[in-house]
Amino acid sequence: MYHIAKWITRHKVLVTVVSLVLMIPAIFGYLNLRVNYDVLYYLPDDIETMQGQQILLDDFGKGAYALFVAEGMTDRQVADLKAQIEKVDHVADVIWYDSVMDLSVPAKILPEDLYKAFHTEDATLMAIFFDTGSSADETMDAIDQIRKIAGEKCFLSSISAIVTDTKHLVEQELFWYVLIAVLASAAVLAATMDSWMAPVLFLTNIGIAVIYNLGTNWIQGEISFITMSLAAVLQLAVTMDYSIFLWNAYKEQRSKIADKEEAMAQAICQTISSVSGSSLTTIAGFIALCFMSFTLGKDLGVVMAKGVVFGVLTCITTLPAMILLFDRAIARTAHKPLTIRGEKLAGFIVRHHRVFLVLMLLLWIPALYGYHQVNVYYNLDISLPDYLPSVQSKEELKEHFDMSTIHMILADEDLSSRDARLMLDEMQQVDGVQFAIATDSLIGSRIPKAWLPEDLTQKLSSGGYQLMLIGTSYPVASDEINRQIGTLEQIMKKYDPSAMLIGEGPGTRDLIRITDSDFKMVSAVSIGAIFLIILAVLHSPVLPVLLVLVIELAIYINMGVCGFTGEKLPFVASIVIGTIQLGATVDYAILMTDRYVHERLQGHDKKAAANVSLSTSMPSIFTSALGFFAATIGVGIFSDVDMIGSLCRLMARGALISMTMVLLLLPAFYLLFDPLIMKTRWKSLAERRKTLKRKWTPAAHEG
Repeated sequence: MYHIAKWITRHKVLVTVVSLVLMIPAIFGYLNLRVNYDVLYYLPDDIETMQGQQILLDDFGKGAYALFVAEGMTDRQVADLKAQIEKVDHVADVIWYDSVMDLSVPAKILPEDLYKAFHTEDATLMAIFFDTGSSADETMDAIDQIRKIAGEKCFLSSISAIVTDTKHLVEQELFWYVLIAVLASAAVLAATMDSWMAPVLFLTNIGIAVIYNLGTNWIQGEISFITMSLAAVLQLAVTMDYSIFLWNAYKEQRSKIADKEEAMAQAICQTISSVSGSSLTTIAGFIALCFMSFTLGKDLGVVMAKGVVFGVLTCITTLPAMILLFDRAIARTAHKPLTIRGEKLAGFIVRHHRVFLVLMLLLWIPALYGYHQVNVYYNLDISLPDYLPSVQSKEELKEHFDMSTIHMILADEDLSSRDARLMLDEMQQVDGVQFAIATDSLIGSRIPKAWLPEDLTQKLSSGGYQLMLIGTSYPVASDEINRQIGTLEQIMKKYDPSAMLIGEGPGTRDLIRITDSDFKMVSAVSIGAIFLIILAVLHSPVLPVLLVLVIELAIYINMGVCGFTGEKLPFVASIVIGTIQLGATVDYAILMTDRYVHERLQGHDKKAAANVSLSTSMPSIFTSALGFFAATIGVGIFSDVDMIGSLCRLMARGALISMTMVLLLLPAFYLLFDPLIMKTRWKSLAERRKTLKRKWTPAAHEG
């Protein structure tokens, strides 16, 4: 590795130029990367709701749908508006009163419950179907076009409308996420480092790594908006330490070596050794997300693990080259940094370690209680601000028609009219069901079947399936709608075992079931993987248990705060925060523990070793945690997308809580478990080599 490091320092101009040139294809890849804004898209393909959705698209030519509320319009005006909407690209069908009957026929001839479902005194409801999927660019463009045609008194409510608004909002905010994170991180680095120029180089280097990461995402075809929103901010937060490690190593070597290139080569080798364990735990935390069957976890995990790798690579190549190139500018902008003297505080913590041990352990009780009181939501509109059109439309739909969404049933086309009517009649009696519509229900008792337009029957029957629509008043992701879906499925399967219930409600119900299982899987995998990495780095089976226990307590406290404050969390935040906080902040514990073991092997007693490890590690841990906090808290406060804001706030708070737990609880663990730690620790390969070298000195050999 030394020879590679030496080559980097000798060819610093070439390394810098190549790094900048490689940004060109990365930027091109980033600009051509598609972003997916539909969370339900990431459900497994093999579940019934996703299979049914694909059948609806393939056989009926209907992917997305929307419920359209028109206020204060006559039937003729609504009919004219419907005709305009039908001409919008990728609108497959629009179903309204005139789809069943000519406007010249009195509306009273329709079944009364059906008429009331689509008409109130001042509003009319129609269903719009698109020939592309819920998150397709074509669908979002069509929704924007319909909104322009319809005007202010018309409201479009659907998962696709939510996806469209999410896209517009994230695109507006994404630049500010990055700017806020960079400025906050720059402030922390400027205050804690001894040069004004060094933070500029650090952030430039991390920016290059972020562009590499985002640009190579084209390999995946597309990424989710959550990943896109968090990638730069999170990569900045978790890889900033690597630049600090290199800088400190370089300064240390410069105090010993006059030649700056040789000093940097030694610093690169030292940094690789320092960041290997740190980066592996962070990568392991992100890779654990890939084990989720809800593939949004894989989407985020792969991108962020890749980002950490790019962060390490640029830290040992691009950053050393830039530091050497701007050596004079760094020297000219030197200043006195804000430093933390940890000796007195470390002595106080070590002297009172029993008190801190008892206090920290007692925290498990409220932490566990608060953790189990956390409220999690799954309905996507809650994560968006109230002023967005899709959120307002849901309110209008609820106000005028007491509806939240519609379920769709794909039943056998050969299901008899009698069974179809019996099934729909039975479903109509289920609590919260506003209407149940199919071809047979449109006929009613007073309308001859021949009166139905042929194109309507074709819209509701295709590919061996017939489409039925069930309106519900219950909000998506609520306990009421999930019970309702279960009851509807029982009725449906009784008449047609092959039928499928699909839509936003059933899809969200599946999301709840799957992510609950995924949460347990991700927690187990992340803890297991990080346990093994710490075991390999610290060479003791006891230390991984202690370190993971400390960070897990920090995670429970972090989540428990939400339980006590009543803050509702989006499901994504509740799933991934544990593995991200564990993977990113266990480094604090590894850093301090490695120094503790080193001091014990040098012959110091356990109290002295605990004191030295705490006092020497405290400034680095504080800087790292503060940097993580700064990079995420601003985005958490600024973002109007709660899925982004909540996760960033949790990460920011989690960094400070992890820091506090490590500094206060870990020294007490050292002193309490020292005999077990030292007895169960085995020698590392480097220690064995030193022992062999001492045994085989020339004098010993001659003897």
